[in-house]
Amino acid sequence: MQAIPSFLLDISRLLSRSRASVPTGIDRVELAYARYLLAHASEQTRFCAMHPIGVMGMIDQTTARRFIQALELQWGQSVSGRPAARLCGRINRGLFWRRPTAMAPGTIYLNVSHHHLTRPKVVGAFLRQTGARCVVMIHDLIPIDYPEYSRPREPARHEIRLKTVARYADSIIVPSHYVKETVCRHLTELSVDIPVHTVLHGVDASHLHTRTMELDASLRDHLKGRPYFVCLGTIEPRKNHLLLLNVWRRLVERAPSSAPVLVIVGKRGWENENILDLLDRAPALKGHVIECQSLPDTMVQTLLKGSSGLLFPSFVEGFGLPLAEALSMGVPALCSDIPVLREVGGCAASYIDPLDGPAWLDAIMRYATLGCDRTDHTLQTESFCTLFWEESVAKAISLIQ
Repeated sequence: MQAIPSFLLDISRLLSRSRASVPTGIDRVELAYARYLLAHASEQTRFCAMHPIGVMGMIDQTTARRFIQALELQWGQSVSGRPAARLCGRINRGLFWRRPTAMAPGTIYLNVSHHHLTRPKVVGAFLRQTGARCVVMIHDLIPIDYPEYSRPREPARHEIRLKTVARYADSIIVPSHYVKETVCRHLTELSVDIPVHTVLHGVDASHLHTRTMELDASLRDHLKGRPYFVCLGTIEPRKNHLLLLNVWRRLVERAPSSAPVLVIVGKRGWENENILDLLDRAPALKGHVIECQSLPDTMVQTLLKGSSGLLFPSFVEGFGLPLAEALSMGVPALCSDIPVLREVGGCAASYIDPLDGPAWLDAIMRYATLGCDRTDHTLQTESFCTLFWEESVAKAISLIQ
């Protein structure tokens, strides 16, 4: 069996998110790689990060391990006090005096979060100082291909990230064949030939053996035994919350007493004024749409397991973690008929055009009549096959070798 090479894992993203109460999708990826390397290659793994002012430095493994464990606890159980944030401050101060030095031959600098790739000179200097080879994960090129769904400055910033990767990376990891096709197309336009490996993201295995967490009282009171659906993700235009809110208004107009509940789990993002107007000011949606901006993972799992299904009407995605997570728990899913979600969900999900409001309305009512009864969906969701994070990272490490 081939020996695991030495790794220099960049955890800048995790440090920057140390005050967050819940993780984003990219946070989960970086955390999964950190956990795997600590568990399976601790002797071959060192950690590094970029200070917010643009200085790259090293992190001793003991401190990195404590920080990662604190972050797992903070995100998994939403503990008070933000223990990871306190450790983050100590780590950031240490980055100034733990400067990069030459690593063992064959060491791989691994960046799986896009973080600070907008600073190519700093990245280049760090690679020269350490002598490490560079492997980067590109999650998607949505800001470049679909700038209308991004913050105004983000397309230009993502162009810089891609050019940094094109200049310094020895290999690229992507989470789907859809992203691989887009990355290869852009690399060809830049006249660059870099190996691109597809490794599907994993899902957390904890829901298989974690005790179901009771929903808080206010959420239970709102649901009151009614059928409900869950939509997971930041509230932003490409997630297509607007379609769901208009569908829900129609459902309420038709039958207010029997309309299901929509639970939106995710923070408020950007360029979303129309969506927020409906959430904040539409009388018809009061009591029928619940917004939860911050829930611990265990409560989200409980919410999904008791739901009539996951709703995922996005226009474009790089992977689709909510879909994979829901299907792995046997939760029915209605999602957009776009290539990447078909790649993730296979035959286990139901697909609808993200512009076809009437079709979404009909499907939602059909699923609502079943409530949380999984009988009619068991065969469909049982066909789902995905990787757990342990398997996903192990596959990436194997490809890197």
